[in-house]
Amino acid sequence: MQESNHPRHEAYGTQHANGLANRLTALLERLYEPAVAERLAAEMLALARELRPPSAAAPPAAQTPPEGMLITYADTITTEGEVPLQTLARFLDRHVGDCVGRLHLLPFFPSSSDDGFAVIDYRRVDHRVGSWEDVRALAERYDPMFDLVINHCSRENLWFADFVSDREPGRHYFITLPEGSDVSAVVRPRTSPLISAVPTYAGIRHVWTTFSDDQIDLDFANPAVLREFVEILLFYAAQGARLIRLDAIAFLWKRLGTSCMSLPESHAVVKALRLLLAYAGADVKLVTETNVPHWENVSYFGDGDEAHMVYQFSLAPLLLYSYVFGDAKPLTAWAKALRPPPSGAAYLNFIASHDGIGLRPLEGLVPEDGIARLVERMRERGGFVTLRTRSGLPPVPYEINISPFSAFGGEERNLPAYLGAHSLLMSFQGVPALYIHSLLATPNDLDLVERTGRTRSVNRSRWALDDLEPQLADPTSIPARTLSHFRRALACRNAQPALSADAAQMVLPSPPTALLMFREGGGQRILVAVSVVGERQSVPLGGSGVRPGTYADLLSGRTLAVGSQIELDPYQVAWLAC
Repeated sequence: MQESNHPRHEAYGTQHANGLANRLTALLERLYEPAVAERLAAEMLALARELRPPSAAAPPAAQTPPEGMLITYADTITTEGEVPLQTLARFLDRHVGDCVGRLHLLPFFPSSSDDGFAVIDYRRVDHRVGSWEDVRALAERYDPMFDLVINHCSRENLWFADFVSDREPGRHYFITLPEGSDVSAVVRPRTSPLISAVPTYAGIRHVWTTFSDDQIDLDFANPAVLREFVEILLFYAAQGARLIRLDAIAFLWKRLGTSCMSLPESHAVVKALRLLLAYAGADVKLVTETNVPHWENVSYFGDGDEAHMVYQFSLAPLLLYSYVFGDAKPLTAWAKALRPPPSGAAYLNFIASHDGIGLRPLEGLVPEDGIARLVERMRERGGFVTLRTRSGLPPVPYEINISPFSAFGGEERNLPAYLGAHSLLMSFQGVPALYIHSLLATPNDLDLVERTGRTRSVNRSRWALDDLEPQLADPTSIPARTLSHFRRALACRNAQPALSADAAQMVLPSPPTALLMFREGGGQRILVAVSVVGERQSVPLGGSGVRPGTYADLLSGRTLAVGSQIELDPYQVAWLAC
C-alpha cells in the first residue's frame, strides 16, 4: 500500500510546490519589474529548498502544546554568574511549567537601543544573555517566537556602515530623500523627526527614521533587501522558531504622497514570506504586529493567506477602559461586531506587553473624551503618555506607558479587578498572550525610567531571581497570589475545548457593567459571565437560552444558581458549562 501511494504523494507534492512558486512570482511582480521578480523568486525558492526536510523523512509526531503564550525579555530575570537565558529556563521550570506552550523571546540579538529593537546583527545572540544553544534548549520545552525586526535596523548595523561608506551591499539598502521632501501625508507613531541627516563619505544624506535616529528604515523597493530578510527568516526557522513576529510591518513600504501605512506592497511581502515558509515545509507561523485601528489591523489576515496570527490591539485598551470606569459597553459592542479569523488563523489576545498600550486601536470604538479620561487616569497612576504628530494638527496621545498592575491601581485592593481582567482575556476567542510582568504584578519602575530616560522602561523591569523567589514562596505576597491565579486559570482554560482559540464566540446582550458571551467547540458550550465593577450585581439572562439550574463555575470551583438572572460577585469571571 505504501509503495503504490508514494508516487502519487510525490507528484502531488511537486505540483503543490510549483503552484506556490508561481504564486510567489506573481506576488513579487506587484513589487518589482517582471524580470527582477522572476529572478528573485528563483533565488528565494532555492534558499527555501535548503530548509526542506528530506522527502523520505517521517513527519514529526503531532503535538498540541497549550495555546497560551508568555512574553518576556531574555534578561528580565537574572542571577549573578549565570547567563540570563539559563536563569529564565530555571524560572520557567520552577514556576510556570506547562500552563503555557509558547514563549515570545523578545529580541535577544546585539542591539544599540530600544531594548533590542535596533538590531546590530540579526544572526547572533547577544553574548550577554546567552547563546543559540540556550535558545534551542528553551525550544525543546516551549514553541518559541522570535522577532523579525524587519522595518529598520540599527545605525551600528554593518549594512548602515556600508551605506555611510558608499560600499556594497548596504549602499542602496536605505531610503534617502532630498532635503525638504513633502512627507506630510505620512502617518507617524512618534514626534521625533521622520527624516534624519546623516554624514556619509558622499556628504550629508537624509534617511527615513520612523521610530528614532538610531533605527534606520530599510528600503524594500530594493529587491536585495527583501532577499536578505528571507535569508534571516529561514535562518530563524532553522534555529527552532515556531512563530515569527513581523515587527512594525505596517510601516514597511513607503510611497510618498500616501500614508505609508499598510500599503498593498506591505501585504504582498507578508504573503510572500508565508508562501516561502510553506514551500520550505517549515512549521512556522507568521504573527503581524500592527498597532493600528482595528479594521486595518485585521486586514493582515488577508484572505487566509497572510498572517497566521494577528495581535488583537483593540482588546488591551478596551479591557483597561472597562475595568477602570466600570463600563464594558464599548468592549461589548466591539466584541459583538468581531468577525472570526479565517480558518487556520487566530487572534493573539493580550493586555500588556513590552510596549505600551496603544491608543490608535481605540479610534472609532471609544469617543475622544473617553480616551482623554483614560489617559488622565493612567497619568494619575504613575504612567506616561507618548504623542504622535499629525500633519497640520496638534500632537495626540499615541501610547500609554505603564506597568499592567499599576494600570489597574497597583495596590492589593486592586487585585480582584486585575485578575478578573486577565481571566476575561483568557475567555476570548484567540490565543492568550501574557507578559512576564503581568504574571508577577510588577509595579511601575520609575527608577529605571530615570536611569534610561525612556518612558517605556516603566514596564521593562528586571528581577533578580534571588529577590523574586522568596516572594513567590510566600503565598500571601502579591506576586505569589497573581502567579498562582494565572496558573490555575490557564490550566482550567487548557482543559476546556469551548475556550480553545478557534472555538465559536457569540456575545449576548448585557448591561454596561457586565459582559456575557457563549463559547462553543469540541462538543462543549460555556457561558462566560463577567462583572467589571466592584459591587455585587444581578445580570439578566433573558433570551440567552440558559436553562435555570445550578451550574459549576469551572474557574472558581464554586456553584452558581442561574435563573432569569445570574448573581456575580465584584469583578467575578465565571465559566459555566451549559
